[in-house]
Amino acid sequence: MSRVIKVFDTTLRDGEQSPGATLNVLEKLEIARALERLRVDAMEAGFPIASPGDFESVRTIAEEIRTVTIVALARAVEKDIDRAWEALKPAARPRIHTFIATSPIHMEYKLRKTPNEVLRMATEAVRYAKRFTEDVEFSAEDATRSDPEFLCKVFEEVINAGATVINIPDTVGYTTPSEFHNLIRYVIEHTPNIDRAELSVHCHDDLGMAVANSLAAVQAGVHQVEVTINGIGERAGNAALEEVVMALKTRNDFFNATTLVDTRQIYRCSSLVSALTGLHVQVNKSIVGKNAFAHESGIHQDGVLKERATYEIMSPEDIGLTANRLVLGKHSGRHAFRKHLLELGYDLPEEELSRAYESFIELADRKKEVSDRDIEALIRGELTAVEDLYSLDYLHVSSGMTSIPTATVRLVREGQVFEEAACGDGPVDAAYRAVDRVVQMDATLEEYQLRAVTSGKDALGEVSVKVRVGERVYTGRGVSMDIIVASVRAYLNALNKAGSDLMRQLPKDSVCE
Repeated sequence: MSRVIKVFDTTLRDGEQSPGATLNVLEKLEIARALERLRVDAMEAGFPIASPGDFESVRTIAEEIRTVTIVALARAVEKDIDRAWEALKPAARPRIHTFIATSPIHMEYKLRKTPNEVLRMATEAVRYAKRFTEDVEFSAEDATRSDPEFLCKVFEEVINAGATVINIPDTVGYTTPSEFHNLIRYVIEHTPNIDRAELSVHCHDDLGMAVANSLAAVQAGVHQVEVTINGIGERAGNAALEEVVMALKTRNDFFNATTLVDTRQIYRCSSLVSALTGLHVQVNKSIVGKNAFAHESGIHQDGVLKERATYEIMSPEDIGLTANRLVLGKHSGRHAFRKHLLELGYDLPEEELSRAYESFIELADRKKEVSDRDIEALIRGELTAVEDLYSLDYLHVSSGMTSIPTATVRLVREGQVFEEAACGDGPVDAAYRAVDRVVQMDATLEEYQLRAVTSGKDALGEVSVKVRVGERVYTGRGVSMDIIVASVRAYLNALNKAGSDLMRQLPKDSVCE
C-alpha cells in the first residue's frame, strides 16, 4: 500500500518573497481558497512579525480556511512566537513554525551564536510555542550545510521539548539527490526519538534540483514535502508543488507514495497564482506550461492520435486542463454562466459573479466565439482583490507613424470625475502619463507584459505590469480585446494597490528559511 506524503504549501510565505510578487490580503485569501480546493495538508500563510500586512493576512486566512492546517512562521524568539499565535488564534488547525540556523557559516556570521546557544534557543522556542498549540514545527535553517551530528542533537532536544514536525531545509539549494537521501537516512538513524515527530523537507532550486531532492527525500522516508505553486520563491524558487505531486502520481510504481491533493485543481491554481503575482509560467514548464501537452513533431502527433500514451505519460485532464471548446454566447443567461463557471471550478461570491457576468456579456457582444480560456482570463481580470480607488471611465488614444501619440483618460474616484490628457512615446506611454497626472503618485513602471489569451485577431489581450512605488513593487493586471484598455486597467490595478497600502502604511520585510 502506498505511503501518503503530506503536502505543505508555502506559496503565501516563501513564494511571496519572490521579487515583485507582493500580494495584498484579499489576493492571499483568494490563493488560500484555491489551495483548500487543491486539498493541500498545510499552508504557510505568512510571517506575522514581518509587517501588519502579513499579520492581517495570516489572521484573515485563519478565520476562513477550516479544513487545512494554517501555519505561521516565527524566528526562535518569544516576540515572534507571540505574534504568530495572535494571528493564528482563530484557526481550526493552527501550527506555529519556528526556525533557527544550524550551519557553521550562519551561526558564526549571521547569528553570531555558539552551537550551544543555538541549541538552547531552538529548544526554548519550541517549548514556548508549545504553550499555545500542540502542533509545532521546527526548522533547522541551512540544514544541508550543517554538521549532521549537531543536527541530530538539535532535533532530539526540540522533539523532547514538544516539536511535532521536524523540517530539514536545503535553504540555499546546495545539496544533490543522493547526498540529501543520505542526510535524511542519517537523521532517521541517529536521532533516537525521531519516531515521535513527522519529518519534512523544504528544498530550494538554486542548482535546479529542488524537485529531485524532494523526491529523493520521499524515498529516504520523510512524511512531508514543502512546496510552492509554480515553484516560485526566494532567488531561483522552491520545489514546485505540481511537479512533486504529479511525479508521485505518475510514478507511484517507483515511489510507492502518493498525496491527497486533488490534481484536477492544479492548472487552475497555477493560473491564479501566476495572474496574482505577475510571475508568468514559462511555456516549456513541466506540468503547467503552455507546451506541456503540445505536440508539433509529425511523428509525435501521429503517435498521440493513435494512442495518447505513446508520447503523454499523464492526461491533461489529470491537472484540470480543459479542451479549448466553445462555450455560451451573448444570449446565455446568468444562471447558465454561473453553472459553467462551477464546471470550470470557480465558485464566485455574488458581487464578483455580477462583475464577471457583465464582462462576459460585453465580451460576447464583441467576440464571435468565447472559449473557456477567455472566461478564465475574465475571471482573473475580475479578481482585483483590492478596492478600486480609481476606476477607468473613458479612454481615447491617437497614434500613428507620423503623429505624436496622445491619450485622454477619465477616471472616477468616489463619484468624482477626473480627466487628463498627455503625450508619450507610444499610446500606452501616453495613457500612463495621463493616468499619472490624475493619480499624482510617484510610480515607476518596471515591467510590462502583454500576451494573447487565445489565437485569432479577436483574442483577448492580457496585460500584467510591475510598478514600483517607494520601496514596494506592485503587480497589476488587466484584460480586454483592446490592448490599450487592458494596459490602462493593469496600470490602475497596480496603482490602486499602492494607494491602498499607502493609506495603511504597510512595510514589507523578508525572511529566509
